[in-house]
Amino acid sequence: MSHPAPDAAPATRRGTPTLAGNAALGVTQIILWGGSFFLIAVVADPIVQSTGWPQAVVVGALSLAILISGLLSPWVGRMIRRHGGRPVLIAGTLTMAAGLVLMGLAPNLPVFLLAWTVMGLGMAGALYDPLFAAIGQAYGSAARGAMTQIAIASGFAVTLCWPATSAMVAQIGWRGACFAYAALSVAVVAPLFAWALPRQARAEAVPAVAAATLARPAAPARLPGERVLAVTFTTAAVLMTAVSVQLLLLLQAQGIAAGTAVALSALIGPSQVGARILELAFGRGAHPIWALLVSSGSVALGLLLLAVAPGLAWLAIILYGAGNGMRTVVRGTLPLALYGQQDYAAVMGRLARLPLFGQAATPVACGALSDWLGLDALLDIMLGIAALNLALSLFVARRTLAERRG
Repeated sequence: MSHPAPDAAPATRRGTPTLAGNAALGVTQIILWGGSFFLIAVVADPIVQSTGWPQAVVVGALSLAILISGLLSPWVGRMIRRHGGRPVLIAGTLTMAAGLVLMGLAPNLPVFLLAWTVMGLGMAGALYDPLFAAIGQAYGSAARGAMTQIAIASGFAVTLCWPATSAMVAQIGWRGACFAYAALSVAVVAPLFAWALPRQARAEAVPAVAAATLARPAAPARLPGERVLAVTFTTAAVLMTAVSVQLLLLLQAQGIAAGTAVALSALIGPSQVGARILELAFGRGAHPIWALLVSSGSVALGLLLLAVAPGLAWLAIILYGAGNGMRTVVRGTLPLALYGQQDYAAVMGRLARLPLFGQAATPVACGALSDWLGLDALLDIMLGIAALNLALSLFVARRTLAERRG
């Protein structure tokens, strides 16, 4: 464990995360997700119209970036474990900025794909997983509230970024939008990471009562086991990605008008934030395993309602949004509770790989399945994945609670 850095950032000088620091980190995620995951949904059509490049390849560039990110995530976790989160997240941010600049300059499709490859390198080191790894390693048990506050602050990323990106494309074109996100990454995100994150993990950040427990080396396959947990997180990530790319079409397939479908999908953001606020207010004393069960159950119930009671689509989307919002927090807090502070960053890096692979494959798989089998069958498959996710969550919970009793 590293000794405290003498130039610790003001937001973390007291050894625990602060509201101002967490809000700043939430802003970083809004900008970074807006310039990566949420960018292609807005700029894909303008890119195709202005260049003539195949739309499938343009949209698939995001899958390429996610795949690269998944390949690198274990290495990023080890770097955070070794050097602390601040230098890794700043480097990831600057790499993303370089990828955005290269995208804005891309004269042909190979350079465009190269730009997304660079983006994938940066995404591996700057988005939620490395950020949560850095916070968990730095603050131990005190990180749970910080993760929830960051998730609350960044919960409206889609709501904010899609209109903002659309406005930028209208004013300065898709290339200008890429340059704008690159500038925000360098001028806003990197300085916020430098201010709000400690240079390295800080031993005094863990409350004295929990210090002895969290400092113990954790077995790499401690129950319920990394592999089971990774598959659990992967099924949840696949569902999140599938809903993100297919929700409007699924709603219309259920007989809901296109305009109503857009309005209903807007409920996801507030539902996510609402669930995170409730978790922050009432969940601090509970083991994160209960949040995992609530998240999995809420998503499964929401998809079931969408399939069998389209008239309750509003409730289905609220339930899904609440479960997905809690999932973002659980993927950071549950590994910390299971594996402890010392090896947390490395564990998070390993746990991130399989979900990212799943996310990379999901858009292509959803498109193929909907073409071959239809949207109703796709929704049935998503229900099956949700049932599997719930079953895995119950297994993880049973093993975790049994271990605690033992």
